[in-house]
Amino acid sequence: MKKKIFIFLFDGFSDWEIAFLSPEVKKSDSFDLVYFSKDGEPVNSMGGLRVLPEMSLSEINVDDVYMLILPGGTAWEKGENTEIDLLVNTVFTQKRTIAAICAATTYLGKKGFLKNRKHTSASLDYLKAIAPEYSGEKDYVDTLAITDENVITANGIAPIEFAREIFIKLNLFNDKDLEKWFQLFKYGIWEY
Repeated sequence: MKKKIFIFLFDGFSDWEIAFLSPEVKKSDSFDLVYFSKDGEPVNSMGGLRVLPEMSLSEINVDDVYMLILPGGTAWEKGENTEIDLLVNTVFTQKRTIAAICAATTYLGKKGFLKNRKHTSASLDYLKAIAPEYSGEKDYVDTLAITDENVITANGIAPIEFAREIFIKLNLFNDKDLEKWFQLFKYGIWEY
């Protein structure tokens, strides 16, 4: 049985932040990629892409969630998307992986999920400004993407590094193929 990776979609989600990871995961024989929104209705990405998710939040069986991916978007900065609080809390408590990029990191900061874990965001000042409840400053790392235990975080300018961290966590590629993938998409270097 394939492990399920869920990606939360909402109006204004940053489509490019999941663009590098989704095709690779979708091709895998080991994982199912499942897109969901709060109500299962179509959403529009920040780039204007209209997407019909496969299911609604209420249809998710939390026991099926192997990994939860949260793309960025200004909704997080506005304090929206709180309907996923219970799902995120349960996934985190059960030590399943949560991967957040850009503004979605501020959501994790507000909820205390970054405390005592190495993490990153757009910048420490940004994280503190958007999430005044955030208290993980001692564990902030100024890097493009990082994984610590069951939490993956990334700067919004790093969708390729974000994808690489997810691929490592999923053991999607061997080291050589992962490096080839990274060199191709980051630098345009193709090796056979």
